[in-house]
Amino acid sequence: MATIFDRCDNTKTALINPGDVIKEKTDFPEVCITTFSVDMIDRLAELNDGKKIAELCSANGNLPVYEMHYAGKSIAFFLSRVGAPACAAGLEEIIALGAKKIVMFGCCGVLNQSAVQDKIIVPVSAVRDEGTSYHYMPASEEIHAETSSVNILKNSLKKCGMSYVTGKTWTTDAIYRETRSTVKERREQGCLAVEMECSAALAVTQFRKIPFVQFLYGADNLDADRWEQRDLAEYGIKSFNKYMELAFECAASL
Repeated sequence: MATIFDRCDNTKTALINPGDVIKEKTDFPEVCITTFSVDMIDRLAELNDGKKIAELCSANGNLPVYEMHYAGKSIAFFLSRVGAPACAAGLEEIIALGAKKIVMFGCCGVLNQSAVQDKIIVPVSAVRDEGTSYHYMPASEEIHAETSSVNILKNSLKKCGMSYVTGKTWTTDAIYRETRSTVKERREQGCLAVEMECSAALAVTQFRKIPFVQFLYGADNLDADRWEQRDLAEYGIKSFNKYMELAFECAASL
């Protein structure tokens, strides 16, 4: 039976557009970094040269956008909300503000522990088990990252001396419906990880023709007889310096 996701209206102008709700800043940094950990964003904002330059507004509260400098380049950074629709809206608005290139990173559930152990995950494609991406790109089971962006990430990882693994990720809207059978199916499909935003973020940035780099780091483990929470509650804050070093290196290389 056909679903509404089989039909994609890729008309560039919609009834409501990001530019209708947010005004472009002519001096906005070309490159923007975003992640999902409020603790990481707050810690980064506390650094000496971080300053607030804008806000993204919603009923959930306002999200400050900050600016700092790295390798002689002005870089913006802000908090992305969890989940494909909210994340996509934030990306749309940061692009409307003036961002031309984006680096995103965040934690994920591990589906293949032996493959990702102590490694950064480089998503080369994402299984589209969410609804947002289908409003930006024609229906397909997966969406692929741009080869140029994957290469930038790989080169940045090598420069930072970090080990990594490339592979698929599974983007799902329903965190509490990751059943044993579906996890098994996605693992057999080649997915290394599960998260909630990657396929939508790829769709938005490809639709808007924005260079986009994303990396993931493992948090909870689904590759076991029982779910293992591990450091999910901390969202990677213990490795703040490591992830930020990589994110800024990617931003400088974009």
